[in-house]
Amino acid sequence: MSTTTQLPHHRELFGHPIGLFVLFFTEMWERFSYYGMRAILVLYLVGLTDAVNPGLGWTNGEALALYGWYTMMVYVMSIPGGIIADKLLGQKKSVLVGGVLLLFGHSILAVEEMWAFYTGLVLIVCGVGMLKPNISTMVGGLYKKGDIRRDKGFTIFYIGINVGAFLSSLIVGYVGEVYGWHYGFGLAGIGMFLGIVQYMAGQKYLKDVGNFLGASQNEEEKAILNKPLTKIEKDRVVVLLISFLIVIVFWGAFEQAGGLMNIYTMEKTNRVLMGWEIPASWFQSLNAMFIIFLGTTVAAFWAKRKLKGKVSTSLFKMILGLIIMGAGFFFMTAATAQYESTGSSAMYWLVLAYLFHTIGELCLSPVALSFVTKLAPVKYASIMMGVYFAMTGFGSKLAGLLGEWSESLGEYTIFTGIAVFCVILGGLVLFIRPKLEMFTHGIEDNEVEMHEAEGFDLAEEK
Repeated sequence: MSTTTQLPHHRELFGHPIGLFVLFFTEMWERFSYYGMRAILVLYLVGLTDAVNPGLGWTNGEALALYGWYTMMVYVMSIPGGIIADKLLGQKKSVLVGGVLLLFGHSILAVEEMWAFYTGLVLIVCGVGMLKPNISTMVGGLYKKGDIRRDKGFTIFYIGINVGAFLSSLIVGYVGEVYGWHYGFGLAGIGMFLGIVQYMAGQKYLKDVGNFLGASQNEEEKAILNKPLTKIEKDRVVVLLISFLIVIVFWGAFEQAGGLMNIYTMEKTNRVLMGWEIPASWFQSLNAMFIIFLGTTVAAFWAKRKLKGKVSTSLFKMILGLIIMGAGFFFMTAATAQYESTGSSAMYWLVLAYLFHTIGELCLSPVALSFVTKLAPVKYASIMMGVYFAMTGFGSKLAGLLGEWSESLGEYTIFTGIAVFCVILGGLVLFIRPKLEMFTHGIEDNEVEMHEAEGFDLAEEK
């Protein structure tokens, strides 16, 4: 069973444990590799076989189907990844194993053979499954229960994810589209290598988190961990599972970015700016760029609301995130309407859509990660994080299905349907939120008091 405890207070940087920044840069390079490959995957699949930079020549439907299965499995594998961490390796070693698998996977994709393509995808799926849930759980382990800095810490960590995503969409995307798809895949592998090096160099700041205790546990510790779940723990698990339904819908909509919106950008958007055509993959960087600029602002906004006693619970943030993200698809509705009337759509519709998607993501995704670490029973910490990422995977599969349906229903119907459904569902869950939060048994009620008791600087949060 892996366990996590807070690092000593003197090992801090900018008011947070130094270990947070070790994990920040590890995840940054892992996401550089993953999102770099994601930015060009669908474009490579639909690329013409007789082009200067040949792709596989698949139809849009075939490409989006593979994209859906791939992105689903990437996150579903987080369940066995969490189990392996909890039962065999601990989170710290599981992250390293995942990094190595990712390094081999991205490197093999650089080989221009179909066996290498599929082998690389399988290794990436396994690598993300080992790394993703466990590194997120380690972040939670850097903070004591009730520490108000936890949500902000996850937002800082989340910015690391998006620094990697931003750089990879520009660098890997450009190399892949201009010089060759497989050069882009290989460049993503270099990013993962740098992530592994950084992670190993920072181990001294992670001594107290993610360790596997195994046989070293004393009988008292084993007895505590082997106890059945209490009524309160069961109630909190129920709330988590219900919140996961929001997660599925959110990512089912959001992941259109790498699929249908990516193809739409390439085929139907006027990408010429001052005589130069912007690579389609570069638009994948907008989401990451907005997160980098807005991440701490959104986190500070919620922290300030909490300190003022206003509604700022995790469920409230997640519901609001779903509504805001869904509303962003109305801009894609406008884009498709413009295309149908003029034969081209402007880039600003994409920019506005990604802006709303980003604000929604900042309200939901890092908060959901933190929410899992708050509510999950200790002995199921990594497994529940794995389930969360599996729900993200199911959302990604839903995204692929919606993209496939666009071939028969049209982009206008899909984009508008997503927007309307997300806004209505968010409104309904918002209505029952107070009843749902009763089942958390006040897990977030004392965060401000704990913050003050620990002697942290409230002025910084305000």
